[in-house]
Amino acid sequence: MSWKGFQKGALRAPQQVKARFNLGDVTKDAIFIDAERRFQDLEKETKKLHDESTKYAQAINGMLDHQIEFSKATEEIYKPVSGRASDPNSYVDDVGNAEGIRACEEYVIIVEELKASLQPELELIESRIVKPAEELMDIVKNARKWIVKRDHKQLDFDKENNKMKKLQEKKEKTAKDEKAIWDTENKLEAAKDDFDIFNNLLKDELMRLFAMEKEFILPLFQSFYYMQLNVFYTLHEKMQSIDIGYFNLTLNIEEAFEQKRGEIQQQAEAIPIVKFKTTGQRRPLKYQSRLGIENGSAGGVGRTTSLSSSGSVRRLTQDPYDTSEKPPPPYTNGSQSLDIARSSSTGSNWQSAAKTKPKAAPPPPKPKPGRLSGVPTVETVTALYDYEAQAEGDLSFSAGDTIEVVSRTDNPQEWWSGKVGGRQGQFPGNYVQLNS
Repeated sequence: MSWKGFQKGALRAPQQVKARFNLGDVTKDAIFIDAERRFQDLEKETKKLHDESTKYAQAINGMLDHQIEFSKATEEIYKPVSGRASDPNSYVDDVGNAEGIRACEEYVIIVEELKASLQPELELIESRIVKPAEELMDIVKNARKWIVKRDHKQLDFDKENNKMKKLQEKKEKTAKDEKAIWDTENKLEAAKDDFDIFNNLLKDELMRLFAMEKEFILPLFQSFYYMQLNVFYTLHEKMQSIDIGYFNLTLNIEEAFEQKRGEIQQQAEAIPIVKFKTTGQRRPLKYQSRLGIENGSAGGVGRTTSLSSSGSVRRLTQDPYDTSEKPPPPYTNGSQSLDIARSSSTGSNWQSAAKTKPKAAPPPPKPKPGRLSGVPTVETVTALYDYEAQAEGDLSFSAGDTIEVVSRTDNPQEWWSGKVGGRQGQFPGNYVQLNS
């Protein structure tokens, strides 16, 4: 904005406030007010037509490109490659689904042909809809500039008109007032002439523009509608004619998925590694020592896997060491090897593990005196918390149950073995308390 335009805007600002709050006399032309309302609708519909037609053409191309890239990605999944990166000749294609690979290749060819057949229709939308809409938008923008100028001329006219009325309403006029009235009359006459020119011109031009709207805008909407139908019919016809033996088009999506999946879900769930689950949360420090024994590390996660006595991978989806609701009891300090394992798994280095030296373990208790009868003692424990088996070989129990110990270690942070109610299995040692 130039300095001159800024000065004019500052002079018009008081009158703009008055006009907004209906203070003083405001010039109103009913014919122009109705024409401006119709012009706003034309402005909005033109922009909508341009934007929506552009988005439609882009969406069709984007959809087809996505289908092509998706098929190529699926094809890569079907073609795992094994070998050594240092020896390219050692790579061997291990084709696990030759039919799926061929189906993906055929589908890519079909979509590329479909994209080529739709290209003329999309180009027609660009030339017959988008470009004319852009040209109409340019005309509308120019008309909007003239409307703004007309509003400015109205503000100038209303300002001089209100000033003249105030001077004429004075009962006793001085020579200075008479001179001001004469000057204001000249300015008012000039402002009225400028306003009438813009106001009458716009009323005539807008009416002509509205007459052209019926011959221009409505046909564009109709043409766009039929072009969309052509695109839809082409897509439908091409997709209905797809004949790829790998796909059964007589089934719905869910049925076809279940048929292709077969027993692969059960086979995948039988792989121990897929049972590894984590929550991404750090494990409290007081339970990391025990994880160091089970996993060779003390990862700071809320859920983990452990090794049973037979060496198989065991899953804990419900963590027996979760402290959110019912915290298990604390345990005594472990050995130095446990702290080093915990340090290495939580991301710290061996130096930090060496700095944090464990406290000296208390001396072992004196051996208990043997029983006189020679009958071995049955050792029992009492459950402090409920525990639900999370893997085969676990022992479920409720708080307060008495469990017969089959085997255990001196560390309550390890898995023990016991019997309850005729069932035998493993359970976390810090969920129970030894009975004296």
